[in-house]
Amino acid sequence: MVNRPHEIGFDETGFWVKHRRIVYGRFDYQWTPELDGVELLFQGRKFGEICGPEEIQADLKEFGLPRRVCEVATIVLGTMLESLLQGLPEEARHDRVWTRLRMSGCEQFCPDARR
Repeated sequence: MVNRPHEIGFDETGFWVKHRRIVYGRFDYQWTPELDGVELLFQGRKFGEICGPEEIQADLKEFGLPRRVCEVATIVLGTMLESLLQGLPEEARHDRVWTRLRMSGCEQFCPDARR
């Protein structure tokens, strides 16, 4: 990560959210043992699960994260999983993340945001 107050850092399937110069994460996902859904992870601990478009459960409350970090992490996770299921390559997935963050008013986390 570079020296910016807000940004996203990707590492394979996971990522970190830097908010006000504090890094939160690692956010990640893994397939359920039955391969019928996706578990959402924060620092290796499950905080939610996606069983299908109509069945999504997630709760980061126990971690005491800032509201903006939860918002950004949710956008990034949802976009990354949607993009993966569509078979998009890594660069296209990241581009889609930046677009969704801008659309949600979180442009300060995008790499081309002013420092």
